[in-house]
Amino acid sequence: MTTLELPSNRAEAWRWADLGALSAAAALAPIARPEHDFLDLPGARLLFVDGRLDESASTLGAVTLGEVTGSDHALGRHARTGWSLHLDARAAADPVQIVHVATGAENHLAAEIVLAEDAVAEVTETFVGAGWANRYTRTRLARGARLMRNVRLLQPAGFVSLREDADIGEAASLVSTFLGAGGQGSRIDAQLTMSGEGAFAEYGGALLTSDTQAQECAVRVNHAQPNGASRQVWRAVAADQSRASLAAAVEVARHAQKTDGEQSLRGLLLHRTATVNLKPELEIFADDVKCAHGATVGELDPRALFYMQSRGIPRARAQAILTHAFVADVLDRIGNETVRAAFESDADAWLDAAL
Repeated sequence: MTTLELPSNRAEAWRWADLGALSAAAALAPIARPEHDFLDLPGARLLFVDGRLDESASTLGAVTLGEVTGSDHALGRHARTGWSLHLDARAAADPVQIVHVATGAENHLAAEIVLAEDAVAEVTETFVGAGWANRYTRTRLARGARLMRNVRLLQPAGFVSLREDADIGEAASLVSTFLGAGGQGSRIDAQLTMSGEGAFAEYGGALLTSDTQAQECAVRVNHAQPNGASRQVWRAVAADQSRASLAAAVEVARHAQKTDGEQSLRGLLLHRTATVNLKPELEIFADDVKCAHGATVGELDPRALFYMQSRGIPRARAQAILTHAFVADVLDRIGNETVRAAFESDADAWLDAAL
């Protein structure tokens, strides 16, 4: 077991982090290996069990294995080896699917995605099992490159920590969607640097929490060049005594004129004993920008519930329909229909259990 050197909740960036749950997940006893199928997509399929590739169940395609170094993040630095996807200029790879299976205790895995000029890639990751799954992902997008990335957090127990470092070049595009619909605790921790003029990033997702679970995200987007655009769209649904926390920051450098940055953080309380924390943040040093943020927390509209019940829809079903609509705007952003359907199915399964 790795000696855990965890940050303190006294640090602002970690004020809502459930570090106790992370330590408990790292100490979980072994469990039987759960089964999980890949989505019906072409391309590479990688199955990692406790951070190690199961070669018999994997097809690497354009993916290679090796060392990934360079993170000094409090959690990301524990991950040093893993998988890499490097594409040459104007290359377009079939979708890459990665399933992470945890069987207790802790495991660490790093990843590197490097796309040359005008290259296109799609990566979908799924987490199942129990234990502490710690991941570090470094992304580098050259001029005009496009990456679509989707991550499903479905562990019924344990903790998943994701550290994401991304450098987005001139006219490059990164679109990432996350769904926390398992019983695990989680932390999505990201630093996106818009290093090229006209860079674009859309980064968001939905965190669904129940019981005493805690999930959080902490994302910072740094606009370092002019004419960039970013969208951070996050939704949180909290039931029982759970807690969901969303922190999204945008920093605009002094010379990054014509920046367009938007944040939308919304929370939904299914029970008044639950908690949703929201923290939008703008740091703007340029004087010709278009930046906005919004943050709201509320409950389901009782008038809408009454209307649907008066039309013969059971209350639990009405709650599920309204809650699904609440998170649909982030899931609808997934471009691949097969992946989007899987995310919607995961959300519906969570709603059936929570309501």
